[in-house]
Amino acid sequence: MVSFAQSTELPDSRVLLGPLFALAERTRELKGRVVGKFGHGDSETELTRFHFAGPDAGHDPIRIGLFAGVHGDEPAGCTALVEFLTALAAEPQRAAGYDLWVYPVVNPTGYGAGTRETRAGKDLNREFWRNSAEPEVRLLEAELRAHRFDGIVTMHADDTCEGLYGYSHGRTLDEMLLAPALSAAERVLPRDRRAMIDGFNARDGVISDCFQGILSCPPEQNPRPFNLIFETPARAPFKDQVAATVAALDTIIASYRAFIAHAQYL
Repeated sequence: MVSFAQSTELPDSRVLLGPLFALAERTRELKGRVVGKFGHGDSETELTRFHFAGPDAGHDPIRIGLFAGVHGDEPAGCTALVEFLTALAAEPQRAAGYDLWVYPVVNPTGYGAGTRETRAGKDLNREFWRNSAEPEVRLLEAELRAHRFDGIVTMHADDTCEGLYGYSHGRTLDEMLLAPALSAAERVLPRDRRAMIDGFNARDGVISDCFQGILSCPPEQNPRPFNLIFETPARAPFKDQVAATVAALDTIIASYRAFIAHAQYL
């Protein structure tokens, strides 16, 4: 298989994120910072986080963690998060009531090389909460513990699928949020409706099971946040993957807001 970096001009993660840092300088709601640096050989790499504080909505802010680029050869989610934050900066009301903590490139060395694994040869999505020595995992586990997110959404792309799908981890709330997100994204790309996807049983593009060691909340966190994985077909046009992901994110934010509003009357 030809890697993304070999087939497309892929910017260094700092080049991708540079416009967001510039936007943060002139946007009250958006802040960006480097949460950690780590070395690989004779070079140093940064892990970056952006925080978008939506307008007050009369309740405690809902803390959501958004992650992309866990696998370096899946860049559409990284670009989608940049576009999503850029759109929110222009229309902050879309994120009213939310604190969004955004990690656009979880695997910066893999992103730069166009490889699934890190430069150290590790698949980060099998390393979480397993006493991993990988610096990216240690930094993100500290972030996950510090912020205790109400929800986590991770963006991926799959070069073996036939369309959009996602993981709900068998939780009713997760599926309630994932189903409308897939429907919204389906206006851009088709849904994978096979009964078996990525080695798991699936129904209408929703998988209830999952791999071990994936990016997720701390094992001791209670109550558990919602946790969605949204997958685009990696062989689809890049711009369509980005557009489908942004549509899904908008829908997840709107759906969870509606769920919270309804729940307070139950």
